[in-house]
Order: sequence, then structure tokens, then C-alpha cells
Amino acid sequence: MMTEPRTGTREEWLAARRALLAAEKALTRQSDALAEQRQALPWVKIDKPYRFDTDAGGATLAELFRGRSQLLVYHFMFGPDWKAGCPSCSMIADGFDGFAVHLANHDVTLTAVSLAPLAKLRAYKQRMGWSFPWASSFGSDFNADFNVFFTEAQQRAGEIEYNYQRGGHAMDMAPVPPPVAELAATCGTDAPGYTRDRPGMSAFVLRDGVVHHTYSTYARGLDGLWGSYQWLDRAPLGRNESGVWWRRHDEYGDG
Repeated sequence: MMTEPRTGTREEWLAARRALLAAEKALTRQSDALAEQRQALPWVKIDKPYRFDTDAGGATLAELFRGRSQLLVYHFMFGPDWKAGCPSCSMIADGFDGFAVHLANHDVTLTAVSLAPLAKLRAYKQRMGWSFPWASSFGSDFNADFNVFFTEAQQRAGEIEYNYQRGGHAMDMAPVPPPVAELAATCGTDAPGYTRDRPGMSAFVLRDGVVHHTYSTYARGLDGLWGSYQWLDRAPLGRNESGVWWRRHDEYGDG
């Protein structure tokens, strides 16, 4: 909730800003420490022979690295029967589409992976004007194994474990919250179908020809990757949101 701002003198502002700076510096140091903890996680060897469809043809997980030693995968919500990709994932992708080339020149490949067939991904990618690599995992266990896809049976039985816990996420609530139903409709699917596909990000490393999983994050763990929110958090009114205010970038109209 946004509280009513107070006005003050420049001197009062400067004193408050210096106090905030101390808190910001502490958070930065804590973030640095968390990054070190992420990098200290044990590597887990990937034994399953995952297959993907890409613009270059069929590919293994190792081939998604594109000759680099590190791979970052954005688990983009786009079900096989959907008419369009998730608007929230699309907003995140608008951000990383611009800097994926910089990561590629620092030994890191950033790719999106979705369940939708490659033809749908290509058409949507062209519509959005994106250039990052995007692979289809259709017919593969990849999404299920990395906890971003769940079956109807799991959903009916309440057995979905997302973000390292069972239940507790808005997508697991009954009845479905209106924003979730609204997002589902924009993708051309229903709420149950939409909530079986989840967003996430996973990291992998290729060492001596062997792929290892190093890290995954989900739900609000993706906040730091959602570039627009980092700017809104610094705007005078903050996020200042109620419901789903964002759209795909070609759906805002002249306004």
C-alpha cells in the first residue's frame, strides 16, 4: 500500500537519503553474499538425454550451450495448446532480449525453453520482435523434471510442489484469483491449464562434456530478473499496482 508522502526541506531529504543509502549498501552486500552462496551450491550431473527442437534442428541439452560453458534457461510459460505466450514472461523477455548478446560474449548462453511446438514459438517470437534463442521441449520431460510443468492428475490431487514447497502459491489457490484467470484468458487457455505451466529460471554448466545443474529459482525468486520492476521500485509511487496492469508490448495501443 502506498502511504501519503510528506513534504520537507532539502536538508530533511538529504538526511533521510543518507540513511536510506546505508540500508541500500547493506542490501547490496547481502546480495553479494547470496550470489556467493548460489555459486557454492553443489553441481548435479544431468544423466537424462533431453531433446529439444531449435531453429538449428534437434538439439541435446549440451548443444543448447552453443559452444559456451554456461547456460541460463528461462522457463517461459507457453503451453502446447495456447494461442500466445504468458504476458508476464513476455514482459521479462522484453528485458533479457536486449542483453542476451552481452552474456553470449561472456561465455554464457541465455535461452528460453517452452513446451509449445517450435512453430508456435517462432511465430510469437517474430510477433514480439525478439532475437534470443528459444527452444521447444515438446515431448520431453525437461519442464516436469525442473518443476515448471505439472499434470492434471497432480493438480487434482493437490500434489503440485512448486518453488520447493507444496501449495502456498497463487496458482494453487481455489478458487483461482481473478488475475490468474485474466492472464490465462490472454493466452487462449483456461485457468487450470494455465496454472499447470509455471515460470522459472535454471542454470547449468558444461565441464569436460558433462552437463551439470547448478541452480533454479521460481515465483518471486524471479523478481530480480523482471527488469521493469527494478525501475518501478525506484519510481516515486513504487509498483503501485492492483491486479494485472501490464500487457504484451504490442497490446498497449497508441497510449
